[in-house]
Amino acid sequence: MKKTGSAGKWTLPALLPVALMMTITGCNREEAISFSQDVKPIIEKNCVACHQPGGKGYEASGFDMTSYADLMEGTKYGPMIIRGDSAGSNMLVLMEGRADPSISMPHGTMKPIAQPDIDTIRLWIDQGAKNN
Repeated sequence: MKKTGSAGKWTLPALLPVALMMTITGCNREEAISFSQDVKPIIEKNCVACHQPGGKGYEASGFDMTSYADLMEGTKYGPMIIRGDSAGSNMLVLMEGRADPSISMPHGTMKPIAQPDIDTIRLWIDQGAKNN
């Protein structure tokens, strides 16, 4: 076994914690979900046709999804999004079909929201449902 100099002795032990920290933080890093870039297009594509003033969903629930402020205001029955709690956010309960089928969203004969889009909204809520 070849003996290393003092620089070799200290280099490896000094670099191991740094390398380990970089690996751990790199693996756990979650990309921030943007309301304007990621969430709003999903809502506009799947929800706004009914959930805007004059729409059937708005008339039934009072849930206007045309803006961030309206979305966060919720329905006439209460909030639909709980910041940091996607499991407890009623909007996801309805989108995922975890509610009575008569009120699952999208409603009626509309095509279900794609799972990757639901996952994006879930992550956005868990990240604090920011207006970004």
